[in-house]
Amino acid sequence: MIYAPGQPYTFPLIIKHLLKTPLIRSPDQEIVYRDQCRLTYRDLNHRIGRLASTLSGLGVKQGDVVAVMEYDSHRFLECLFGIPMMGATLQTVNWRLSMDQMIYTLNHAEAKVLLINTEFLPLLEKMKERLETVNIVVVLRENEKSLTSSVPIAGHYEDLLERGDPHFDFPDLDENTVASTFYTTGTTGNPKGVRFTHRQLVLHTLASAVSASCFNSVGNFRSHDVYMPLTPMFHVHAWGVPFLATLLGAKQVYPGKYEPEMLLKLITQEKVTFSHCVPTILQIITSSPAIKAFDLSRWQVIIGGSRLPRGLAEAAWHLGITVYTGYGMSETCPIISLAMPGDDWETLTPDALMDIVIKAGRPIPLVDVEVVDPMGRFLPHDGTSTGELVFRAPWLTECYVKDPKRSEELWRDGWLYSGDVGVIDEDGYIQITDRLKDVIKTGGEWISSLELENTLSRHDAVLESAAIGVPNTKWGERPIMVVHLKPDAAGSVGAEDLKSYLKKAADDGVIPSYGVPDAIHFVDEIPKTSVGKLDKKAIRHRFATSIKGA
Repeated sequence: MIYAPGQPYTFPLIIKHLLKTPLIRSPDQEIVYRDQCRLTYRDLNHRIGRLASTLSGLGVKQGDVVAVMEYDSHRFLECLFGIPMMGATLQTVNWRLSMDQMIYTLNHAEAKVLLINTEFLPLLEKMKERLETVNIVVVLRENEKSLTSSVPIAGHYEDLLERGDPHFDFPDLDENTVASTFYTTGTTGNPKGVRFTHRQLVLHTLASAVSASCFNSVGNFRSHDVYMPLTPMFHVHAWGVPFLATLLGAKQVYPGKYEPEMLLKLITQEKVTFSHCVPTILQIITSSPAIKAFDLSRWQVIIGGSRLPRGLAEAAWHLGITVYTGYGMSETCPIISLAMPGDDWETLTPDALMDIVIKAGRPIPLVDVEVVDPMGRFLPHDGTSTGELVFRAPWLTECYVKDPKRSEELWRDGWLYSGDVGVIDEDGYIQITDRLKDVIKTGGEWISSLELENTLSRHDAVLESAAIGVPNTKWGERPIMVVHLKPDAAGSVGAEDLKSYLKKAADDGVIPSYGVPDAIHFVDEIPKTSVGKLDKKAIRHRFATSIKGA
């Protein structure tokens, strides 16, 4: 665009501007991939240019969808920037979905190009005949393994980048250009596509930076930190934190496939200080006997995806890990709030601190949160009035892709309806009490499955648990719990022991008396979703008939 004399430049909020600050302030800072690769931000910038140049040479134009099926890596980081910066749309493929679901998401998004890790090529072989729009495949070679594939391949990522232009001229896009899309699974139907624009991702990054970096609190993320995600990059851009880490010019460490030995090696050798994950990953780390030999006192971890059980939080803090909660949804880009107590956090008792860090937190800047009753009326922020949480923020997805019916259910009266039940207290802290679909309705009363799980998490023998409601002819539903015991407790702790523990909690007023479960089932593993959450749908399917109606 040519500007006339006196005409001001209209500065677009686009992703390419997030790269400028680290190139000025920390161009030689490291970006590490496992024990295989070390780059600087200067290298990253050149590789992003080469990627865009390569894709352009393959015929990718503005508006085309480029799908990425990859582990957490420096290559994925390059795609997070390079694909949207050239005006294309990045689709992050959840490779933990079923094959049918992956095929659906690629076809529904109309992906033209697929960048795929070598290890997923056998899966591509099975999917290829059913892919309707993918016509270009680029392979991201892992460990230099040889390729045996009947799928036509345009080239190997590194070979193609070598021939690309490191000084690719990225255009000034309209800030409302769609930058990314991905698919979130629900309890019924096909995965739902959500998408975000450049403007939304930039604003989410800036608001996250203010909340995580500026306020004095129990934890902060700043330029001197060493960042390693423990949330897959296919899931809401690893919660958007790679954009923030890049803006800060922090050292970044990418672990590839999540292998316990490699994770621990990277955390210790690269001196990782900031991560985020779902409770399942933290539980694996804290329950490992090997972890006690390491000093984790500089490591802070944000927990999201599911409620952080108090027992797990206490175990992490006991190991020196600074753990607190973040809250959001795929539809919210995702961060809505962080459980970071204020300036007086150092004066809090351990119990008071735990009470705060396991909450969903307070809204980050530019977020409005309210609690509404079934009629959509606002409820007071008194810590007891329970309703559905609704949001407003400049980065919430505007709709589900090609799905007007479910989009109407998502947005009502200018508010995004979360499907989460909770309260807001006088200090602005949000506490999630359950998902609407997971609340156990018994005899006209509601029981929070999360509260039951949180209470049982404090029993010394319990590794993790899940509470569900099962049909009951007298009460409508009754709660049962599915429990995974710690290895040293298996065989020595029974269902009646745990029931007695919960009955005492009811006597102490921690849970309602009618919340004590009718049955407790022990399992070797509790089913999880593709992003590591408790899979309540699978649990209900397995245990739906475990109680006969009274």
